[in-house]
Amino acid sequence: MPLKTDCDSMGVAVSRYGKALRTIQPDILVILGDRFESFCCAAAATVCRIPIAHIYGGESTVGAMDEAFRHSITKMAHLHFPCCDTYRQRIIQLGEAPDRVFDVGALGVENIKKIQLMTKHELETSIDFKLDRPFFLVTFHPVTLENATAGEQFGQLLAVLDQFQDHKCIFTHANADTDGRIINQMIYAYVDKHSDRGMAIPSLGSLRYLSAAVIGNSSSGIIEVPCFKMGLLSPKNRLFLEVYPDILV
Repeated sequence: MPLKTDCDSMGVAVSRYGKALRTIQPDILVILGDRFESFCCAAAATVCRIPIAHIYGGESTVGAMDEAFRHSITKMAHLHFPCCDTYRQRIIQLGEAPDRVFDVGALGVENIKKIQLMTKHELETSIDFKLDRPFFLVTFHPVTLENATAGEQFGQLLAVLDQFQDHKCIFTHANADTDGRIINQMIYAYVDKHSDRGMAIPSLGSLRYLSAAVIGNSSSGIIEVPCFKMGLLSPKNRLFLEVYPDILV
């Protein structure tokens, strides 16, 4: 049933993106990433004959549908802005003209260098949650090419968090992929049980997200973590830990 829901959502997305593009009639469409939402937008733009500039193409995501969506967007795009030369070469190997593929670096990192992060006080005020001790921001998404593993994997993550009773936890919702609802249900069950140290919020937005310490399997664990000079990867638990030192003081 969730797969049917995702397919329905994609059908609606293509239709509505197409309607919006026909109304706006842009000269070019800039698309970032590899999500199925981005793929739907690219498909609509291709049919509407609108050129596409694609950011973060040429990468590889093992175990996720994003791998196929990303390369499909690449084949629909006209200009390409990968974040390193290895990904530039992969795009060229896919048949794209080298003079339309530009290695521009990780644009998300460039944004972090310019943004003024929130203090701990500003963050706790904005979410109405007292951060009177060290805390984690927990973000976990289902692995889309695996069959019904989200509950077990997220359960392992929660078991790890139980070992840090001196830390508070801010949970954000899983993305819209299949089994994301299972993770969200587990989040609220955990918060209800640990209301003294946990809270849940659908989305923090980029500023609040970057102002916290993150546990989960988000790709931000690879791209953003070096900016904060500290990180830990645990392959056994498939966890990324990003630490922004000043926020934990």
